[in-house]
Amino acid sequence: MRHFPPRRIVCLTEETVETLYLLGEQDRIVGVSGYAVRPPQVRREKARVSAFISADIPKILKLEPDLILAFSDLQAEIVSDLVRAGIPVHVFNQRNVAGILAMIRMVGALVGAADRADQLATGYEQRLAAIASTARPSPKPKVYFEEWDDPLISGIGWVSELVEIAGGQDVLPNLRFQQAAKDRIVSADLVRDAAPDVILASWCGARKSCPKRSEIGPAGAKFLLSATAGSSKSNRR
Repeated sequence: MRHFPPRRIVCLTEETVETLYLLGEQDRIVGVSGYAVRPPQVRREKARVSAFISADIPKILKLEPDLILAFSDLQAEIVSDLVRAGIPVHVFNQRNVAGILAMIRMVGALVGAADRADQLATGYEQRLAAIASTARPSPKPKVYFEEWDDPLISGIGWVSELVEIAGGQDVLPNLRFQQAAKDRIVSADLVRDAAPDVILASWCGARKSCPKRSEIGPAGAKFLLSATAGSSKSNRR
């Protein structure tokens, strides 16, 4: 790394972009994922240089970054090209709530804002604890979170944790430990037999209309489609 803290950062996924803005360190960002939408001004202020599993390497190199922030093995091909070009890369791999909070603290440490990052993460920890301790009527609603619809893919670990923190019961809790989406593929019969009261769907930005969910959910199950399904993002983590 040419400078510490790094002066020119490229973020290949959205969460590090949002974290740097929350820390007040957004001026260090010179390039972002095309899927970065928070805060709204990022679309106006920062060059878009990547999708999720592809990137404009020449455009990134022209930005002369001191540091690349990436996510998981799914971006291994992108970052290998950048490493060969001599660019320092830090790859995160958060899959649960603890991992997300650790990512926030690590981003802060990388830009010399460790104290602010710890305050931010601690604030989230306190909010989650307060939500988890809220009294709610029994029984808990049974929830199936759908990360993708064809094939059916259940939610990643942090989603399952948040369902439970919010007072729900994940109907497929054992799948939270499967990091790869391919290992969380489920059958309609499995979901139907789990009898969810609520089906939450967030299809990583797929451009499609809301289908009926009678084929996997029991009669009376509520189906909610996340607003994130209206963007162009098509990756599944």
